[in-house]
Amino acid sequence: MDPRFVTKTMHAYLDYPVAISLVALPLILGLGTSSPLAEWLGVVTGVAAFILTLFTDHKLGVIRILPYSFHLTVDFLVGVVFLIAPFTLGSSGLDAWYYWVNGAAVLLVTSLHKPEAMRVSVAHT
Repeated sequence: MDPRFVTKTMHAYLDYPVAISLVALPLILGLGTSSPLAEWLGVVTGVAAFILTLFTDHKLGVIRILPYSFHLTVDFLVGVVFLIAPFTLGSSGLDAWYYWVNGAAVLLVTSLHKPEAMRVSVAHT
């Protein structure tokens, strides 16, 4: 049994709320006490995630010019950056935990992505 269950549509519905929370939560939680960049990394990433979602070719994309596979790759890279960021920024406490938890969540969602069935078109001659 394949444990991957996150569909392209499910992912699309998660994108906008996650992007907004990445912008809002660092400000609400007061991140940046151990490293000033800890606050702004989330905000900038949230804005970028919102823009990426607008341009992704999925159900909620507005200008669908970026392939969904590119979107998943960017999400994966963000997860990795979030896991590494506390070490490189010298963050501790809530600043560090915020990025570790978010990074783990992003990597979990991307790893549980259900591959789409390949559509084969047959030309009739």
